[in-house]
Amino acid sequence: MSMNMDIRNPRRLLRAMFDAAVASARPEHCIPAHLPAAPAGRTVVIGAGKASAAMAQALERHWPGELSGLVVTRYGYAVPCERIDIVEAAHPVPDAAGEAAARRLLEQVRGLGADDLVISLISGGGSALLALPGEGLSLADEQAVSRALLACGATISEMNCVRRHLSGIKGGRLAAACHPARVVNLLISDVPGDDPADIASGPTVADVTTCADALAIVRRQRIELPAAAWRRLEDGSGETLKPDDPRLARVSTRMVSTPQQALEAAAAVARAAGVTPFILGDAIEGEARDVGRVLAGITRQVATRGQPFTAPCVLISGGETTVTVRGSGRGGRNVEYLLAQTIALQGLTGVHALAADTDGVDGQEEIAGAFAGPDTLMRARALGIRPDAALAANDGHGFFGALGDALITGPTLTNVNDFRAILITGDAATPFPEG
Repeated sequence: MSMNMDIRNPRRLLRAMFDAAVASARPEHCIPAHLPAAPAGRTVVIGAGKASAAMAQALERHWPGELSGLVVTRYGYAVPCERIDIVEAAHPVPDAAGEAAARRLLEQVRGLGADDLVISLISGGGSALLALPGEGLSLADEQAVSRALLACGATISEMNCVRRHLSGIKGGRLAAACHPARVVNLLISDVPGDDPADIASGPTVADVTTCADALAIVRRQRIELPAAAWRRLEDGSGETLKPDDPRLARVSTRMVSTPQQALEAAAAVARAAGVTPFILGDAIEGEARDVGRVLAGITRQVATRGQPFTAPCVLISGGETTVTVRGSGRGGRNVEYLLAQTIALQGLTGVHALAADTDGVDGQEEIAGAFAGPDTLMRARALGIRPDAALAANDGHGFFGALGDALITGPTLTNVNDFRAILITGDAATPFPEG
C-alpha cells in the first residue's frame, strides 16, 4: 500500500499495525530460538496462559527428542498437540477445571531427578487458569477474591501480589515442586515492566513481595476477603518462595516475547506506509479513562500545534490500564480508554484511533477492542446514544458495538497486553459541532 492509500484508509492502517503487533508475539515466531538443549533425562513440559497451547505446539514441532507434559489455556484457545496434553479452563474468574488442571500439573513434575528438564511455558492469563487455592481456602474463596480484584481498580502488579500469596501453586511453588530437575521458563510477557513474578503470578519464579505487601494492597484497595484469606495473609502462611530458596537454584528464565517488541512491529508497519511512528511507552498504567484523557491532550497538541511531533504520525502505546467498576455496563479497559479519549477530542478531525487487547478479549467480552474516528460522537448522537452516560456506566463495549466499530479477532493465541494507536493525518484540526 502507498502512503496516500493508507492515509485515506486509516482503519486499514491501524488494523495492519495491530495485526503486526499480534503476529510478532505468536509462539511459532518466537519460541524456536529460545529452546534449551535436550537433557540426559526426561523432558517434561508444563504451562499456563492464553498462549500456552500455541507455545506447546511450537515447542513440539521444533523439539528433537522425547517429551511429555500438560498445559492449561483459556476456553477456546486450545490447539492440537501430539505429546502434550492441552486442558482448557476459565478466565478471568477461575473454575473447577482450572483447579483440576493445577493439581495435574503438580503431579506431572512429582518425582523428577537432577538429570530431568522441565520447560515451563507461561503467558498472560495464567493467574486465573492456575486455580489452586492455598491451604485452608476453597475454590469459592479464590473466585470471590478474583472478582473483587477485577472490580477494585488495582494494577496488575497489585492483583498478582495478592493472588500469589493466596495460591497453592503460584509464587514459585510450581518450580519448587520440580526440584531437583532443571527448569527453563519461556515467558510471553503481558505485564508492564516484564516482571516474571507478575506474568501468571509467577508460578515458576521467585517472588520478592511478602504477605505484608499483599495485606497492604488489600487494605488500600478496600478489598473484602473471605475469612480464610485474611488468616493466610495475617499469619504469614501464604508466604511465597524467595530468590535465595535452594529449590529455585536450577531455574532459568527467558523472555521470548514482550509488549515492546510488539509495539516495534507495529511501528515498522506505519513506517513502511510513510507515517512516522512514535512509541510513547510499553508500560502505561492508570485508570483507563484518565489515560484516555491524557493521550487526547497530547493528540490535540500534535494535531493543532505540531508539538512535540508533526503530522502525519501515529502515537503508539502499550501497558495495562485499570477500570474501577461503578456502572453495570459490559466493560472493558481498552474500550473505556478509547471512549474517554474520544469524548475528550470532541470530533477533532484527522484523528483516528484503535485500542485493543492483543489476546482478543477486552475484559470479559469476546471482543478485542474498537476503532474511533472524528465522526464517532456525531454518529452516536444521531442514534440517540449519550457518550458520557456510556462512560459513566462502564459500557464501552455497548457504545462501540452499537456503532459497528468493535474489533473482533477471535482467539489470537498470544498475549502481550494492550495495544493503542492514534493516527494523526495532518488534516485541518477543527472539531465537529456538538449536538
